Amino acid sequence: MGIKEIVDQALQDGYLTPSMEAEVGRICDTAAELSVEEYMALDKLMGSLLTGEVVAVPRKQFINVMEELVLSEAITRVAEIEQASDTSLDVGDIAAYALNRLPPLYATTEEGANYQRQRARKELQNIINEQVNEAIARYLDRPEFFPERRAISTSKENPGVASQLSTLLKDYAPEYEPKSL
Repeated sequence: MGIKEIVDQALQDGYLTPSMEAEVGRICDTAAELSVEEYMALDKLMGSLLTGEVVAVPRKQFINVMEELVLSEAITRVAEIEQASDTSLDVGDIAAYALNRLPPLYATTEEGANYQRQRARKELQNIINEQVNEAIARYLDRPEFFPERRAISTSKENPGVASQLSTLLKDYAPEYEPKSL
């Protein structure tokens, strides 16, 4: 999708999504020169954003409380198992398996998140524990099909804060760091 199409879509919908914003940024960063039509579309978008005709949707206005509850349980169980044996478990794999089998608990405010946490601890804690235990059992029983598989956007070593910041900047501002020769 080009800049003009994205702007037309934003004007039609009344909002600019983070993915639309990212695509416009990517096009602007990679294009050697923008056309007159693209500049006019960007000008129109800026005017619409300033007048409120188009609203930019923030990146994340909500959290899934279930993620933190499952991660907490998975970390606790994995630590117990790793301490008692020489087995190494992947918390991410275990949490993802369990989360795929549990209902999401989204919240947009701290009060809502606290309510969801209390509700989940009261009504869903047994189900969370069962799913984490099932995930661990499946993880331990899995065949070694694809040993070359890689985790999503992590390196083999634990990166420091500077390296993590650099990776974030590369994702959100690809032209921030000069390319090495």
